[in-house]
Amino acid sequence: MTDQPKKPPSPTGTPGTEAWAGTMAGIAERSQKLVADFLDRQASGPGQASPLGMADMANVGTAFLQMSAKMLADPEKLVDAQLALWRDYTELWRSAALKMFDGAKAPAPEAPAPKALAPGADPADRRFKDDAWRDTQVFDFIKQSYLLTSRWMQSTVGGVEGLDAKTKRKVDFFTKQFVDALAPTNFALTNPEVLRATVESKGENLVKGLEHLLSDLEKGKGRLRVSMTDESAFTVGVNVAATPGKVVFQNRMFQLIQYSPTTTEVKTVPIVIMPPWINKFYILDLRESNSLVKWLTDQGYTTFVVSWINPDGSMAETTFADYMLEGAIAAKNAVLAATAAKKLHIVGYCLGGTLLSATLAYLKAKGDDSVATATYLVTMIDFANAGDLGVFIDEEQITGLEKRMDEAGGYLDAADMATTFNLLRSNDLIWSFVVNNYLLGKEPIPFDLLYWNSDSTRMPKAMHSFYLRNMYLENNLAKPGGITLDGVAIDLRTITVPSYMVSAREDHIAPWASTYAGATIFSGPMRFILAGSGHIAGVVNPPAAKKYGYWTNDKRAKTAEDWLKGAKEHPGSWWPDWDEWLAPHSGNKVPAREPGSGKLKIIEDAPGSYVRVRAV
Repeated sequence: MTDQPKKPPSPTGTPGTEAWAGTMAGIAERSQKLVADFLDRQASGPGQASPLGMADMANVGTAFLQMSAKMLADPEKLVDAQLALWRDYTELWRSAALKMFDGAKAPAPEAPAPKALAPGADPADRRFKDDAWRDTQVFDFIKQSYLLTSRWMQSTVGGVEGLDAKTKRKVDFFTKQFVDALAPTNFALTNPEVLRATVESKGENLVKGLEHLLSDLEKGKGRLRVSMTDESAFTVGVNVAATPGKVVFQNRMFQLIQYSPTTTEVKTVPIVIMPPWINKFYILDLRESNSLVKWLTDQGYTTFVVSWINPDGSMAETTFADYMLEGAIAAKNAVLAATAAKKLHIVGYCLGGTLLSATLAYLKAKGDDSVATATYLVTMIDFANAGDLGVFIDEEQITGLEKRMDEAGGYLDAADMATTFNLLRSNDLIWSFVVNNYLLGKEPIPFDLLYWNSDSTRMPKAMHSFYLRNMYLENNLAKPGGITLDGVAIDLRTITVPSYMVSAREDHIAPWASTYAGATIFSGPMRFILAGSGHIAGVVNPPAAKKYGYWTNDKRAKTAEDWLKGAKEHPGSWWPDWDEWLAPHSGNKVPAREPGSGKLKIIEDAPGSYVRVRAV
């Protein structure tokens, strides 16, 4: 008898057909029971939301119909694009054949496209970090085929002419979402790491993944709420938001935290931070090593933070003016009362900075000069070019959102806000967790930043509608007298307070060129800083980390591009530069101020009770 040639081992370790069939049958039986148990639990629960919980808020279909019409109107260009795709695939097949039959190391073709249109071409693309994507011919072909097609799709859609700017941005954005969703890494049968895990665990990863999926659906009350971290590993006030301090003031809008001094003397002028109420304040106080709150205290500043309430339906009619009067101005007055200081520094982060700009114009009109300096962290003031968030803003979408807020009881659900921001970085904040949790069946790791990211907040209907319409849709804040708050026409040109503005070069929420445009509106002295990294890491960048760097340019330029051409790069954190800028405006030293030692008495320990209210 002639020996049969041995079959080469599978690169993924796939078992024989019978064993594989038995494994999959067992998985199916156990999975059926898990789903049945889940459905039984849902029968007695609320279960009002759809599994995805999202309507077609972006009117994607209409945008793509317009794009298709423009594309079909130029058939020659479409044929050229199809021929280019065919040529690229022919080259890919040729390269794959050489590798398979000759063992050649012929490089796979790379379609000529900008880096932004070729996410997988970047060696740092973590989706394809597994060695099999490079070393195994089948998976290398799958990866290259996906990259070639996705780049072709994005470049073809991006090249369609005749669309208005908003429609073009919307089409480009959602084409990328489509491309990212179809990555082979997101499917069990085309992900070598998942196949190996399935073989090695005999399918336990898929069963565990289904448990995670059903648990996340249950946690979201029918809407898929993907777990990003082990939330049981963190407790607010214990291992996040743990800098010692006291709540010394509160109203229906916020609690004011005064932090305990760490120096024997402090600067005369105190500082108060107004974070956005879209998120909770403790992004600036995650751990001692990266806490901006702790660092400011260590530099000798009497430091306060506004901890906004997580609103419910009872605050549906709360307005943007209420956030100014009962929020920003009330906090300012409380800080001055607590410290007996004549002036204070105010810091606004993101939406908190937008509110700060309107507040300063209001105070100017009222003759109030109690603000010594204003610091804006990644803040949009001129919304003419709002970046990718602009794809979610138009009249139809806002009208639909207002209807949904009415149906929800007068607020924007926290999950809606979280989903919007996660879509801006879908590979990092959605699909990586789909693979890890549902396909590999792994538990999400404890990570304080992702715990904070999951601790989202609601938005009152009246305020949120005003904000979207007047800022994002009509850009009225940047127009002199474009909005009126408490009877005062807001004119940002009247602001003469010395300002320090920090933007982040890779910011996907507040694009730095747009924030620079806002910085040019004010009349007072302005120091503009461009930090490395993005919306969070660009701000939360302690000196000890020695990361990212920043750019400065003392000359005012008309455009962001001109400013950057003349800018000087510096290594490390911008925090010391800020401290150096603040110091001359901060007065002499006085004995350290303990919380409760002034006119305001202690209500409770930091971080207070408002921050502990979770939306979901």
